[in-house]
Amino acid sequence: MTQGQLSGQMQGWSPQQQEQFRRRMAVVVVGLLIASMVVLVRLASFQRPLDPEANAYLQNLRDAGYQQTLQLGSARGSIYDRNGEPLAVNMLEYSVGISPNLVNEPQVVARQLSAELGLNELSTFNALSTDLPWVGLADEVSAEVGQRLRALDIFGLTMEARPRRSYPQGTLAAHVVGFVGANGVGYFGVEGYYNDQLSGEVRERQVSNIPFELPLVDWQPDRGADIVLTIDRDVQYIVETELAAAIDRYNATAGTIIVMNPRSGDILGMANWPTFDPNVYTVGVDEWRNPAISEQFEPGSIFKVVTVAAALETGAITPDWTYNDQGVLEMGGITIRNWDRAVYGTVDTTQVLVQSLNVGVATISTLMGPTDFYRMLDAFGVGSQTNVDMEGEAAGTMFVPGDADWSESMLGTNAFGQGVAVTPLQMLTAVSAIANDGRMMRPNIVHQTINGDRVTLIPPSGQRLISETTARQVRDMMVAVVRDGVDGRASVDGYTIAGKTGTAQIPTPLGYDPNDAIASFVGFLPADDPQLSILVKLDRPNEYWGARTAAPTFQRLAERLVIALEIPTDAVRAQLAQAGGSVDNIRR
Repeated sequence: MTQGQLSGQMQGWSPQQQEQFRRRMAVVVVGLLIASMVVLVRLASFQRPLDPEANAYLQNLRDAGYQQTLQLGSARGSIYDRNGEPLAVNMLEYSVGISPNLVNEPQVVARQLSAELGLNELSTFNALSTDLPWVGLADEVSAEVGQRLRALDIFGLTMEARPRRSYPQGTLAAHVVGFVGANGVGYFGVEGYYNDQLSGEVRERQVSNIPFELPLVDWQPDRGADIVLTIDRDVQYIVETELAAAIDRYNATAGTIIVMNPRSGDILGMANWPTFDPNVYTVGVDEWRNPAISEQFEPGSIFKVVTVAAALETGAITPDWTYNDQGVLEMGGITIRNWDRAVYGTVDTTQVLVQSLNVGVATISTLMGPTDFYRMLDAFGVGSQTNVDMEGEAAGTMFVPGDADWSESMLGTNAFGQGVAVTPLQMLTAVSAIANDGRMMRPNIVHQTINGDRVTLIPPSGQRLISETTARQVRDMMVAVVRDGVDGRASVDGYTIAGKTGTAQIPTPLGYDPNDAIASFVGFLPADDPQLSILVKLDRPNEYWGARTAAPTFQRLAERLVIALEIPTDAVRAQLAQAGGSVDNIRR
């Protein structure tokens, strides 16, 4: 209503009505003025600085809506073999998404993205034609594709960098290295044991939740420590190929081979079959677990060298000790017989090992008595972890007098590796002490760690187990085993080999399996200056005896290793010794 219209209408009012209207209008005007003043005062109050508590409250309120804290781990350290060959490295991948409500030309952008990401163009266009604040497009996008997407400079495109563990050698040394799961945590092997060092520190970063404030971001965090293994990639390859060939040749169900430097305890090669690909790890826990350190078995006759070494060290026998072998021994309510059921008459200590006499070593353990016998087995590491730096090591099993499961007969059967269980690494570590003049070295799988500019070497560590005299006496007996016994299939032309075969029965809930066995061979070379100690284990081969399966596998493996590692023959080393030279042939 205009002022003229209002005046015309008021002319028809009585003087009393006009006066009443003017009073009401005055009240309205005054009320409006008061309300305006209140608004102005409130506006002015917002311009004053807030007290700290109020300011913090508003700040948190804002951040809750527009920012979030991300925990970002360091780039995982790499794993290398002893010569610097990469075994585990990081690859960068991207998770790609986009905010459709920020895309101006969905048809053009759909064509670009579908071409780079290998997506259906129509489906991509439909996704970009929505009003959604964000949609995911693709995961596991390679760094190369990510760089091309970056060059397109598409507004609203988001790329979240995600490191992925890669194993460039594939299945090589898979059980040694382990793997990293989708959660970024290392499992099994070195990845599991050294997970904290490889992972580094977790850092925090504030990022915006507003779609148009999510640019293409690459965040380069600190690195975890790099790890250099004692494993030699070339040795590992030879070991794995020889193991695979033996599995195929003898139709074995599984197998393990370990190669160690007995002087330092460095593991140069460790292979198991079956194996897995750490880039995929689609198998299960049983396949991921490293049988060389986690699977215990009754070692059988290879254990006899430990019994003889223990008896010589305690003085229960001497190298010239003899007994009259009748092929049978009653002990603790059971009958112990030789492997071939034969009677050998008068034999000495060496012949006990050469002929692999069960009755002989059972007699020896009886002469020692349970106290000294089990004390020495404990010193050799039976029933204890070797403390190798890999995840998942088992301790083995050894019952002693006083245990509910121990019986008097075990004093005899344990002497030839029955009723006692070891891991392959435990067995090789014990025999390597004989090769190393009586010093038992802790097995190492890591040579050094590299954390920025700080390099930390892992020094060899060990302790004396038996005297040098005892070690050399047993070594000479093991040489005679390969030279004169059925273990001759392990001999290598030009090199003196010290070793012992084993054929171990497999325990079942109903007793020992009468048809299948575990075949094994453990030995070292050159015998007078050992640089390699090797254990071969084959499960359920089609040839029952270890002398026919594990021993020739050792031979083929050793023939390749002495060439690969350039270990001189006995004759060449003798010439060097005459000339006053020395040999240190294991490649560094």
